[in-house]
Order: sequence, then structure tokens, then C-alpha cells
Amino acid sequence: MSEEIRVKNTGLRGVTVADSAISFIDGEKGILIYRGYRIEDLADRSSFMETVYLLLFGVLPTAEHLEAFIRQVKDMRRVPDYVFDSMRCWPKDARPMDVLQACVPLLAMAEEQSDTMDRQVCVNRSIGLIAQMPTLVAAWHRIRNGQPVLEPDPELDHAANFLWMLQGKKPDPATAKDLDVCLILHADHTFNASTFAAREVVSTRASLYAGVAAGLGALSGSLHGGANAKVMEMLLQLEHEPDIAGWVTAQLAKGNRIMGMGHAIYKTGDPRAVYLKKMGQRLGEQTGGKWAAISEEVEATAVAVFASQGKTTILPNVDFNSAPVYYLMGIPMDLMTPIFAISRVAGWCAHIIEEQFADAQGKPALYRPQAQYVGEYCGLMGCEYSPMEKRK
Repeated sequence: MSEEIRVKNTGLRGVTVADSAISFIDGEKGILIYRGYRIEDLADRSSFMETVYLLLFGVLPTAEHLEAFIRQVKDMRRVPDYVFDSMRCWPKDARPMDVLQACVPLLAMAEEQSDTMDRQVCVNRSIGLIAQMPTLVAAWHRIRNGQPVLEPDPELDHAANFLWMLQGKKPDPATAKDLDVCLILHADHTFNASTFAAREVVSTRASLYAGVAAGLGALSGSLHGGANAKVMEMLLQLEHEPDIAGWVTAQLAKGNRIMGMGHAIYKTGDPRAVYLKKMGQRLGEQTGGKWAAISEEVEATAVAVFASQGKTTILPNVDFNSAPVYYLMGIPMDLMTPIFAISRVAGWCAHIIEEQFADAQGKPALYRPQAQYVGEYCGLMGCEYSPMEKRK
């Protein structure tokens, strides 16, 4: 083989690929906006269901509209039995994100013309997927542990119902409210990797289900949604570490990463992390859990080391603070990314609808970026094909 081929991967950073009215980030000022509303206002005053309505329809609902929307979501929580039957046949040690990604095409099979380009049909199917995602996550956890799948409780809101289906007991209101806020914070984040994947797939006129499945695949990676579980693995490793500051300093000196530190966009702090940090502190005080305290020491040390190196923009991101919060809620580590999906499916669906119906005719522009070819080149006729016996 000839000398090693080196490919420069820019990750599309700084490249604008489409217009969007769904969310906005100012990384220099630490601002995140959904449909014009600051994430702080939504976290303090809204609910996840109201936020979902805002993302899908572009406006805050009236009380009447929100009540009808919540009722529709509750009515669509059930999942067809054949999906559960399929899940019971799968390896019990399968990764939950793989299971979740496999379930979405199963749901598509129950739909006639799942690739329809009718806007209202796509909106209704979006609501269905948003309603069913918690049911799928909870069902898999119970199936893999040999427990019966629980029916959704129509008396509980979205977050509380998920905790009920997962754990088999009604959550206390404070914990349910905390999870509801977490879902608001994770609901959308402009053209992140999973949202771009979803939009790129449906630009081919593939179905909503195909777009969401693509989003799930992208979210499963450790550099995206999978980072929160990696953060918790790190914190567990430090449970009995007598010198956490020394451990962090040593890791950075070796050139190793501290999971959950740094963000591709935010340079002055992730506004979502602020809420999650306070939530983790409160949950730690209530439960006696040490994870919030450990994460605070890791954060303080890492930030100080980075600052001494002139890297003042490397700060905790949403994954760093969500990991101990979910752990203190009693949520298994491998379900942390699926909970991210329970929230982000709202953003994916909003983006898919925007992508599919960018014009009045519902004709998405097929994504077709170019690559700079850096491989072998032997002129327009191509390289000469050598018979096997003459190759070295």
C-alpha cells in the first residue's frame, strides 16, 4: 500500500446547512432559546408537555390547547403488544439504546404509508413517538429483569408516569418535577449530531420513523448522548479515591479527558448545567448521596487546571451534571442516554417536520455535501489495475 492517506475531518463546524426557527444558541454568552423563549424561563415556569407543544407548533398553548394536547399524549402512550413480544426475544444484555433504535421501525410497521408527506399525519405520529418513548425504555428495563411490563398511568404526567413504569412505584412529586425539568433542558439543541442525522435522513423523503431511528443511532455515541453514562462511570471510580484533586490533575497531565468537561459551542458555560448542578446538590442532600460532592471537586479541579493552561472556555457541560442527578433518582447508568432520547425525540420531531415541510409543497432539499478527495489519483483514466501475482 502507498503512504498513509490522511483525511481532514472538519465535522461541519461553522458550516450553515439550513434555516431553522426551532432553537438558537449563543455560545459566547451561554444562551439557549427554544422558539424565542429562554431555557431559564421554560425550566422555571413551564412543563415538559408545554415545551413539547411549543417545539412542535411554534407557540405557547392556551390552557385549553395544553389540556387537549396532554390528553392526546396520554392516549397514545401504549405500545402494540407485538413490540413487547419482539423485545422478549432479544438478548437481555442488549444495550438499551440499541433496543430503542430497533423499536422505532417496529412501530413504523403498524402504520399505513409510514413515509407519507402529509403534515398533520406527521405531527400526529410525532406526538405518538413522544408519548411512546418512555413506555419503550421502561418496558425494556423490566423485560430484561424478568419483571412484568406496567401499563401507563393516565393520572400521572409524562415524567412521573415514566418513573412509575420503570420502578413500579409512584414517585414523590419533587423527584417527578426534577425529571420534568431535566426533560425540558434536553428537548432541543439546534443542529447537534443527532438532530442533523434525523434531518439528513428525512431530506431523502424517508419517514419520520427513519429520521428518529437515525437520531437515536447518533445519540448513542459516547461523544453525544452516551457521555452522561461515561461521567457516572468516572464518578463511581472515584467513590473511594482519597485524593480526587490529585487524580484529576494526574489524568489531565497524561493528556486524558475528563468526561463531561467542555462543549463544542458554549464558551462561557452551559445554561442547562446550572440547573442540573443545583438539582444534584439538592438531591444529594436529600438522599445522602455523595456523587454531587464528588462531581463538584472534579469540576473545581479541572476548571482550575484548564485555567492555569489558559483554557478558560473548558467548563462543565450538561452531561457532567445530569449523570449524578439521574443516578440519585435511582436510574441505571445504561438508561441515562435513553432518558436523553425520551426528551430529545421532541426536538427531533420538530426538526423533521420543519425539514420535510420547509416549503408549501413539502419538498425537502436533499442533503448532498461534498468531500475533498485525498486518495490515490492517477489521472482521469484512473490507476492501472495490477494482476494479483504482480502486486507487492
